[in-house]
Amino acid sequence: MDNISSTTDTADPIAEPLHSLYVDDAAYRPIIGVVMCENSIDENPALTVHEKYLDAIFNANGLPVALPHDLALHAGAIDSVLARLDGIFLTGSPSNIEPHNYGEEGIEELADPGRDKLSLALINATLEKGMPLFAACRGMQELVVATGGALYRKVQEQPGYMDHREDTSLPHDNQYDLVHPVEIAPGGLLAELLPDYQHFQVNSLHGQGAKRLGPLLTVEAVAPDNLVEAVSVRHHPFALGVQWHPEWHSLTDPVSKQLFDAFISACRTRHEIFHGSEG
Repeated sequence: MDNISSTTDTADPIAEPLHSLYVDDAAYRPIIGVVMCENSIDENPALTVHEKYLDAIFNANGLPVALPHDLALHAGAIDSVLARLDGIFLTGSPSNIEPHNYGEEGIEELADPGRDKLSLALINATLEKGMPLFAACRGMQELVVATGGALYRKVQEQPGYMDHREDTSLPHDNQYDLVHPVEIAPGGLLAELLPDYQHFQVNSLHGQGAKRLGPLLTVEAVAPDNLVEAVSVRHHPFALGVQWHPEWHSLTDPVSKQLFDAFISACRTRHEIFHGSEG
């Protein structure tokens, strides 16, 4: 999934297609808020984020900043932080969203309620502000839930769907191998970002998936079993969720590189609109 073609400078970056926005080393480096996951280190509560997510932001010429869960507990904290950021990246996670967040009953054994609260609040705030948002795996599921949709809790148990989980008997890196194609929906954001592709191969490391989308979302890509693999928010400059892990090999996989470059370009453009080009 991982080369983006350069273009000439333009006096009006807003009029340029997102996939062709010029990126160079001297450009302003957008500051990207990155969500973390609940963890435990030496029996101490901790919040962590895999370096692969931070590296993908750095590699696309952005600057990642990790966001603590308690931002969601303090009045005005999220708005105050977002005023200093240019975009939000929602990572994947070993945890799953608790089902009460999408109107269903049951206990989620792999829960991370602090992340649920923060991610859902961040999504609502970024959509309201028109701030660029990129979401991967659990992050896409958070985008689905935050906009009124629901999830299959175990996709592999649903009739007609294949098993989208990774093969844990394989070495770690091989669990991220490309295992199935996705088909891009014509006329959407993903088709604009990836004009040379109608379909491409992706990795697959998720047990949950989109069951129903709310009215704000549109389908951007589907798997061979028709499970939704990518979504975008209607009438938003850049709010994209993908069910696979684009951060894996984001420098060498053409699709992954184009997606991260486009996300950072959208963040840079927003910064220039609101703060000028001086950075």
